[in-house]
Amino acid sequence: MSFPALQTHHGAKTSIMVLFIVFLCVLDAFFTLELISRGARELNPLMDYYLKKGDMTFFVVKYLMTSACLFIVLSIKELSLFGNRISRRLLLLSFIGFMGAVVQWELYLLS
Repeated sequence: MSFPALQTHHGAKTSIMVLFIVFLCVLDAFFTLELISRGARELNPLMDYYLKKGDMTFFVVKYLMTSACLFIVLSIKELSLFGNRISRRLLLLSFIGFMGAVVQWELYLLS
């Protein structure tokens, strides 16, 4: 699968990070649904609301929210927060770290 517009505008490394974040988002959604089927509950009230609407609604909203965040991050070169400049790359790496930790925690709960 190729995303030429993403690669041309942002470069291969950024494209790989974005695709990896989407992959982690999808894993998180599947693991969350599996944990729910085993008796766990969703602690995020917003996602719990959509989970009650159905599995597909939950999955689509989770994917769209992640995609919207990625679109915003890709639209900026750097962010100024409390007087500190934060690069797009650092934001994407932070998302990967956070989502990676969530997926690891879910794997732990599933084992």
